[in-house]
Amino acid sequence: MTKRSHGLFVGRTRHLARHHKPSSLSVNDYIKKFEVGEKVAIVPKGNTRDIPHPRYRGRIGIITEKRGASYVVKVRIMSAERTLIVPAIHLERVKEGAKA
Repeated sequence: MTKRSHGLFVGRTRHLARHHKPSSLSVNDYIKKFEVGEKVAIVPKGNTRDIPHPRYRGRIGIITEKRGASYVVKVRIMSAERTLIVPAIHLERVKEGAKA
């Protein structure tokens, strides 16, 4: 018997299902600008090559710096803080009332 693969997307393909046309990503999605200290939600979309790990899908974090074309986002999970480098296409602004 061979051993089953446990890759990045094993058991998570239903979360990546797109309920809209792939062409719905516009130019504005690629050229988003964020400020340091702004709250953002991690929403993987578009290219699956550079998305953050699916466990961070829907998490809200705070931008700490800009690094190249991506942003460094600090995310709290329970009592731990994680630092992720996420391209701007996978980030969305969050309203002020949301908890980070």
